[in-house]
Amino acid sequence: MLLRSHSKSCLRPIFQSNLKVSPIRAHLSVNSYISLDYSWTQTHSFFVLMGGFMLYVDKKPYHTLWPDEVLKLIRAECIDVPTLTAKQIHDKSKGNVISKGLIVLQVTWFVMQFITRVIYRLEITQLEVGTLAFAGLNFLTYAVWWNKPLNVQCPHPVYWKLTESKPENVNVREDDQVTGLAMESLNSIAELTSGVDIFDASRQLRVPTFDGSITLKDSENRIIFYAGILMATIFGGIHCMAWFFAFCTHQEQVLWRMSAVVITCTPWFTSLVTIAAKFVEDTIGNYVRKDVVWVVYGMIAVFPFILYITARAVLLVLMFTTSRDLPPDAYKAVLWTSLVPHL
Repeated sequence: MLLRSHSKSCLRPIFQSNLKVSPIRAHLSVNSYISLDYSWTQTHSFFVLMGGFMLYVDKKPYHTLWPDEVLKLIRAECIDVPTLTAKQIHDKSKGNVISKGLIVLQVTWFVMQFITRVIYRLEITQLEVGTLAFAGLNFLTYAVWWNKPLNVQCPHPVYWKLTESKPENVNVREDDQVTGLAMESLNSIAELTSGVDIFDASRQLRVPTFDGSITLKDSENRIIFYAGILMATIFGGIHCMAWFFAFCTHQEQVLWRMSAVVITCTPWFTSLVTIAAKFVEDTIGNYVRKDVVWVVYGMIAVFPFILYITARAVLLVLMFTTSRDLPPDAYKAVLWTSLVPHL
């Protein structure tokens, strides 16, 4: 999925691993820009990953700057250091502490009343279990993205300084995989029918949804890898809480149990297959082509992926179908929880 952010941040954007803050600060001091307001923060890192800096040439938008391009162009003195404060970025954001705080408050209230129902031995529905799983992901998302601007529509302009040359070397990368086969196919059809490349201009002015161009250290890759597996395991494990819940039919109970086990164990199976593929690549890479190893890996990994998506869909359907015949205790509520502020 960066310039170094505050040392207290335990979770940093990926961009922080590539760009160092020291060259930026040194450049700021040379140009008399040094100020605490203009120091690079985690908010700036999120902003540049979102495509927040637009390169302008001859007062026209030319190219959305990628994370590594910002530092590269600054060092080449092609652009000035963006003088944009974190406060100005947050001013562009559609979210603030109040809106985020209200959502966190509501999620906290739901988790509290869920625990209260367990303590008072009241019936818990499958829909509440599924909601609890997503509530856990909500907490993690807001913890990581608390400083991330929301739905910024207008990028910050960065102007090309050199008059004797144009930024011809600033092109859309060949490894932009987000376009995908679907967009390429549509583009080919458009070129055949109208002779116009409909995506040529748009590629210049956007950034990929999933940017895999930033190189991470092995230790950082491992942290992300195991953190993802842990999150998926916790998410699936919460669904397993409904193992002995009352279901309308025995078939629905079996489907729920099987699906809960699948979404809990599939990430571990996929990780083991990935580790095995890397081991095979390292041990017999001299005798077998590496692309053959990864083609086999892809064929094996696609099955648990489809299985996982199917299990998630089954659980989502069962959350609502099991609500058609709830036991009487499911309609009872602990009175004092209604006194806690919530929406």
